[in-house]
Amino acid sequence: MKFDTDIWRKVLKSQRQIHISIAISLTALIVFAISHSIFIAGAFAIFIAIFFAIALRKSHSKRAAAIEAGSPELIDILISGVQSGLSLNESLIGLSRRGPEVLRPYFTRYQDELLAHGDFTRALSQIQEELSHPNIDLIFEALRISKALGGAELLNILRLLGNFIREDLTLRREIAVKHNWIRNSAHLSASAPWILLLLLSTQPSTAAAFSNFSGVSILLGGLALTAAAYIWMNKLSQMPIATRLFISSHLDKTA
Repeated sequence: MKFDTDIWRKVLKSQRQIHISIAISLTALIVFAISHSIFIAGAFAIFIAIFFAIALRKSHSKRAAAIEAGSPELIDILISGVQSGLSLNESLIGLSRRGPEVLRPYFTRYQDELLAHGDFTRALSQIQEELSHPNIDLIFEALRISKALGGAELLNILRLLGNFIREDLTLRREIAVKHNWIRNSAHLSASAPWILLLLLSTQPSTAAAFSNFSGVSILLGGLALTAAAYIWMNKLSQMPIATRLFISSHLDKTA
């Protein structure tokens, strides 16, 4: 299963790279058709490449956000399963079918690991390492404590943990909305000079002005400043990442 997942990720990555290459090439061709300047077309192609490079860097944060958003639902399903009389292992295996969409493949692997060697801690640590998220660490640590000491307080622990995660998620979403307003305005401001250049490039005099050494230097300087501005804006708008507390010791034991 893990081998198949790795292959699928490589296929998706290669398809994404092909789509990005097509988008960059089409941008260069369209701008060249408008401006009749290879230098301006090349600058726009590099501009689009910078945009995609920054967007791809955010793919990990999107995955983390999806896991974070699915954590409260995961806890609710676990509480429902335990209340209905299912064992902890049965509740966890059930998440491969009824859990949040982003988490189902991981709990399918949990089921495979559990059937392979029957070690609860080892199977849990395996998917915990793959998910690599602080909320998952908190949930799994509560499950470990319950498994080791008995499940009398498991429901209360999960309810408290679910309330804490929901409050944290609500606060983060409120901050993210405010950050997005500022970031989108800044992105539009950074793109405005390039939109103006595209409009002016329809004039032959503009294409000629950017065809000499000084014009190319201005384009390169503009690209460098735009890239620095995009990286700086995304850095400022990035939410603080919570520290993982319960990972190293369990991985050492199961290694």
